[in-house]
Amino acid sequence: MTSDQNQSAPQMKKTLSLMGLTINAMALIAPGAFLWLNYQAQAAQVDPSGVSTAPDIWFGLFIALVLSFLTAASYAWLARRYPDAGTGSSYYFAQRALLDRGSSNRRARDAKFIVGWLSHLYYWVYPGVMVAFMGFFMTYILQTVGFPITVLEQVAIVVVFAVVVGFIAYRGIQGSTRTNLIINIVQLAMLIGVTVLALAYRFINPDHVTFYYSNPASVVMPSDMSHVLFQASLAILVLVGFESITALTSEAKNPKDVPRAVVLSLVIQGAFAYLLGFFGIQAWINSKYTFAMAAASPGPLGDIVRISTNALFGGGGFVIMLIVAAAVAAAVLGTTLACLNTGVRVTYAISRDTEVPQPLGKLNPRYGTPAVGTWVLTLVSALIGAFGVLSLRNLTAVMLLSNFGTFLLYGVTCLIAVVALSRERRSILTKYIIPIAGFAVNMIMMGAVVWLGMIGGGDTQWAAFVAIAITAIWMAIGLAYFAINSRSTSSSIFPFPGRESEKDKNLKYSINGS
Repeated sequence: MTSDQNQSAPQMKKTLSLMGLTINAMALIAPGAFLWLNYQAQAAQVDPSGVSTAPDIWFGLFIALVLSFLTAASYAWLARRYPDAGTGSSYYFAQRALLDRGSSNRRARDAKFIVGWLSHLYYWVYPGVMVAFMGFFMTYILQTVGFPITVLEQVAIVVVFAVVVGFIAYRGIQGSTRTNLIINIVQLAMLIGVTVLALAYRFINPDHVTFYYSNPASVVMPSDMSHVLFQASLAILVLVGFESITALTSEAKNPKDVPRAVVLSLVIQGAFAYLLGFFGIQAWINSKYTFAMAAASPGPLGDIVRISTNALFGGGGFVIMLIVAAAVAAAVLGTTLACLNTGVRVTYAISRDTEVPQPLGKLNPRYGTPAVGTWVLTLVSALIGAFGVLSLRNLTAVMLLSNFGTFLLYGVTCLIAVVALSRERRSILTKYIIPIAGFAVNMIMMGAVVWLGMIGGGDTQWAAFVAIAITAIWMAIGLAYFAINSRSTSSSIFPFPGRESEKDKNLKYSINGS
């Protein structure tokens, strides 16, 4: 591509400040949505002997948060080292890190393709999971207010929701950021309100119940470390997304804000919002509403709001529950939008690099967004969502598939950080211990998810086998495509298209790592 072509071709618009980057990452880590959507599964989890692990939900989340910071550190350090990554994220980091260490371009190309192909198991499946979640959630709400929903209507809800998200993403990242800003404000206000309501119920105790935890301090104390690990394997799934804005570097006003936003988003949504929200819910569990009842309910958070409001104010619980549900629906929208935006931008980078079909790398000249990729991913999300909403078994299968992609991508990225940072003047802790620990933890978490699926039996076991099979098939397709494509097409995303200076051209394949 010539410099003239670079100047005339559509470019992504640099509109994101530190706040804009953080807002987009926060939208993917959506505590307002997952407190409703995931608490039922956490309350229902049991160990192999059938004993509930629910009492250790809070501490399991805390451990998962610590593990997430290990991965977030690797992403932040890579984003700081390679501010020219554009939309490539881990895909770009893989090639650049190996070239910096003197590897051949062929080996660097192999590594980045594997990373890019793995990325799709996460970024192209996760939006479909959230679309399916919205289908289940809206079905529950509509049925609660007296509207029976057929399977066909569930699928219609999923398709309409996917199209709405796709349309917002197509209009540009700035519009997405404004949408996500409003959603984040609403869901954080809702989460604080729900937590205050739950704690007020506990301390006032209008129904004269016996609370599961004898005192609030016992909520945060582990009771069984094996149960903590079981809960951490679920909790870590609600914390993913902090890395998403490393794919928005092309739209950042200052690329140095990207690593700050990675950590800041996890601090706000994880260390504050999740720990606060789960503390309030755990402290609320009592003799009249047990963990077993939460496990059997499609909306434990809604139950808590309804029961607490009625007891404290003598009524109005149903209305407040619907208001909270509206905030949850908004949070699901924000999460889906953030992941779709990330997914199409990573694919855009890979397409510009000729490693996937090049139409996916075309930008809309008006909005500067990957137009073809956005609508293709919208279609994929609708199809995955329509499959997932048909049954909990189907939903579990696509969730596990997305989780496999997440853990594999996170783990490999931590290894890339080891390679990239090894020549920097850093402590052994930051160069080796933290990234290697991040890799090990992600592999352990993936193994735990597989193991839990295997011992679960029935639908859970079926879902695990489906996810494993699709992962294997996807990788086989990728390797076959790469083998054919690499023979006929050259690839050199380094430096990022459109940013190549004369100095960069001369040093393209002879980087010394300085």
